[in-house]
Amino acid sequence: MPVEALPKVTIVWPTEVDWQDKPIKVIYLAGPFRADTQWKIIQNVRRAEEASLKLWKIGYIVICPHTMTQNFQGECPDYVWLDGCIELLKRCDAIFLMRNYKQSIGSLEELKVAQELGLAIIYEEPPNLPPHPMDS
Repeated sequence: MPVEALPKVTIVWPTEVDWQDKPIKVIYLAGPFRADTQWKIIQNVRRAEEASLKLWKIGYIVICPHTMTQNFQGECPDYVWLDGCIELLKRCDAIFLMRNYKQSIGSLEELKVAQELGLAIIYEEPPNLPPHPMDS
């Protein structure tokens, strides 16, 4: 099933989910959230929302921490959100790494945990591509 790409972005989307024991898998979306301006945070959340919707449309149940905590900044110490997201990740079957995940210390930690847990790892783009110009 083809999935439309975002404008000016090459996205490699899984088009077929081949899971052996369960028909629906829960996937954790990882990518940058923090930024130096509120506008950039909003843009990070928007990109996560778009990726999340595409994953829902191809059959995943998506945990998108960007949308869950976007308005909670300053309400609790950062470790509350970070530890909570790691706990959510532990309950998932797979992790989806957005194309700019390497810019996020949190996403890199989430990838490490996913690897330790043996979760399926799905990349928005193959990991060896050069950074996209919108990611600077």
